[in-house]
Amino acid sequence: MHKLLVLYPEPTDRATFIDYYTTTHLPLAKRLPGMLSWTYSVDITTDKDGNSPYFAIFEAAFPDQDTFASAMASQVGQDVAADVGNYATGGATIVDFAVSGGEES
Repeated sequence: MHKLLVLYPEPTDRATFIDYYTTTHLPLAKRLPGMLSWTYSVDITTDKDGNSPYFAIFEAAFPDQDTFASAMASQVGQDVAADVGNYATGGATIVDFAVSGGEES
């Protein structure tokens, strides 16, 4: 299993981010070839002072690193990457990794 994690810092305008993200970006991202599953949240828990380094998160699972790499190299993957600047005014931190250990429920 290989996962993609995208962490979004606070955008300039939350409502604009959420609207674009849910109506434009996610429908595009859902088309990534070979993706097994995906989840997202725009409701990240804050610390006791109301702070969080991130506003939103996206996670996708792929069967392996090769499938992930092929998905990102595809036209859809290139379109997804190019689209981030259209809504993520705070930027994005992108991490991909092989999953080790754990149990499936």
